[in-house]
Amino acid sequence: MTDTIEHVAVKALAWDLAADLHLPPEFDATRHYPAIVSVHPIGSCKEQTSGNVYARALAADGFVVIAFDASFQGASGGTPRSVEDPYFRVQDISHVIDHLVTLPYVDADRIGVIGVCGGGAYAVNATMTDRRIKAVGSVTGVNFGRLMHEAFSGYDPVAALDAIAEQRTAEARGAEPRVNQYLPDSPEAAEAQGLTELDLVEATDYYRTDRGQAPGGRTEALFSRQATAVGWDAFHRAEVLLTRPLCVVVGDRPGAFGAYRDGLEIYRRAASKDKELVVAEGFSHYDLYDRPEAVGIALERLIPFYRRHLQEEPRTHA
Repeated sequence: MTDTIEHVAVKALAWDLAADLHLPPEFDATRHYPAIVSVHPIGSCKEQTSGNVYARALAADGFVVIAFDASFQGASGGTPRSVEDPYFRVQDISHVIDHLVTLPYVDADRIGVIGVCGGGAYAVNATMTDRRIKAVGSVTGVNFGRLMHEAFSGYDPVAALDAIAEQRTAEARGAEPRVNQYLPDSPEAAEAQGLTELDLVEATDYYRTDRGQAPGGRTEALFSRQATAVGWDAFHRAEVLLTRPLCVVVGDRPGAFGAYRDGLEIYRRAASKDKELVVAEGFSHYDLYDRPEAVGIALERLIPFYRRHLQEEPRTHA
């Protein structure tokens, strides 16, 4: 598979988003192409699964695909760094679409979105309110708001909010920022700590080894800026607002991050008349990041899904 990638800057609020445009084979700038925005997981970057796996495969099938770094993360702008704010993450998708619709070779009426892990739920949420999105795919999507409200706050969200408020006040007065690491430093460190939970172990294997490690992938978050996530819900009003075609992909080996339950929930709740649930039997959350067999199951359904809803014979434009 030959890659043609253009590095572009996308205007956000007061900074730029760093993005990679993955172009289809025999790309012809005089034609109109369907386009897909690819949204990376929490703690990830555009060079990892959203870019080097899903964007690459979809571009090879004839789509223009743009993978980008979230605001405050990777090579994108925004300060302070390492902020994971769902509202910014969702707005980033619309900023990227703003860029796509200015490109003469992109058909503005045929834009879709795909997201992996937290990016899957962000993609779903963006599709509810940005009607320029015509189809959405979620690969092992995790509702980060639900995760923050539950496990990531120790199942005591009010106490977590009190701690976040105290830390933010301290930082405003000059204290050192508190940056929380999502993962151990290495698989060996995870083993030494006696960690056995499936998602945590497999995340460490992906992000902390040559398998998936990338300079822009920072599995960390600024604690003082996490209050918004505790009160956020990616699926709020899905029964009314999520009407676009939806394809949800999950593995049936569930882990603590909750992609399996979140996938079934959004599939059930979505108002979409055209919706698909793909269960990769025998595979886990992180298998769907890059393991060829698991990814193959996902793409076997995602590619026809996007073809059906976005793709038609490209037409020459003036």
